[in-house]
Amino acid sequence: MAQVTVIDHPLVQDKLLRIRDEETGCEEFRDLLYGITALMAYEVTKDLAAFRHDVRTPMGTATGSTIRGADLVVVAILRAGLGMVQPFCDLVPGARVGHLGMFRDEETLLPVQYYTKIPGGLDGSQVVIVDPMLATGGSLDLACRILRERGARDMRALSVIAARQGIRLMAERHPGVRIYTAAVDQCLNSIGYIVPGLGDAGDRQFGTFQEE
Repeated sequence: MAQVTVIDHPLVQDKLLRIRDEETGCEEFRDLLYGITALMAYEVTKDLAAFRHDVRTPMGTATGSTIRGADLVVVAILRAGLGMVQPFCDLVPGARVGHLGMFRDEETLLPVQYYTKIPGGLDGSQVVIVDPMLATGGSLDLACRILRERGARDMRALSVIAARQGIRLMAERHPGVRIYTAAVDQCLNSIGYIVPGLGDAGDRQFGTFQEE
């Protein structure tokens, strides 16, 4: 698991346990997802390019560093990844945002792409792919292939929970893409959901549960 960083900070882990709870409703789920993403974003972007800059203070000159927000591109895998975009934009207001629409074929468990809107100039940017769950790895694999075709070189992925199967697939196909997560769960069930996981992150965010 050399390409995986598990962020085990107590604040992250506290929110992780609460977001897993089946009693957590949509509003709280969205708040927790925002909070977890914001905390983890510090680790994901710690090597974002910084540049020397001087400013005048009331007492003299101070030398420090600054960033160019446009150097960060956040790509959400729709629809569950939508809830992980705003924390990055709040931390880095100049960040650019891309969207990749995918759904999973329930028979093959393979991703089906239906929408792509990605900023240009990816070759000189840090690209962060966000999706709450890294399960089979199919969606993340496809996202990386699409982004690489468009020039992305520095890619990393942020998921709240990852499964070992998805990590193995990424290690085989995209060994240069670092994965950041709050937990690595042991297995997938017969329909490709992470166990114990947290269920369907899209449904839990947006309240789109199927009626019994």
